[in-house]
Amino acid sequence: MQYAGTIYVEFFLFVCYRILMPAKVVNAVPILVADDDAQDTMLVKIAVERGSLGLQLSSVKDGEEAINYLLGREKFSDRQTHPFPKMLLLDLKMPRLSGFDVLSFVRQQPELRKLPVVIFSSSDDPKDIQRAYDSGANSYLCKPHSNDDLSALLKALEDYWCKFNHFPACH
Repeated sequence: MQYAGTIYVEFFLFVCYRILMPAKVVNAVPILVADDDAQDTMLVKIAVERGSLGLQLSSVKDGEEAINYLLGREKFSDRQTHPFPKMLLLDLKMPRLSGFDVLSFVRQQPELRKLPVVIFSSSDDPKDIQRAYDSGANSYLCKPHSNDDLSALLKALEDYWCKFNHFPACH
């Protein structure tokens, strides 16, 4: 029955997302969200749209899809539909390939190594934080527990990374 409850919550979030969201922001910064938790991804999308943030989110559900997206392989080959991101918002605990695996891959690829990678994880374990930075993460953010805190975090992310930061040419 847990699975059925998840479907109802996801449907509810989808309906709220479509009904309550303001118009999209023009010239938004493309960001790839790699997270296996569909509810977390939907909450991020809702917070971005509700806050009219200048972020254009694309999402993938595991590490293997994240790499395929970044390389423009398979279903992600059309860069009009799947633009190369200016930043990767990366969960650590994902199936197929973990966030650590993706981060390691990105840092080993000459055409990707400059891509800003922001870890966005439920883990506040100091070992995970240290490992992420040792592996080349640009920032480590713990997923907040409230919608207000999530909105504030995403607004701060937009302010710093998209308004004040200058992105390198990655691709």
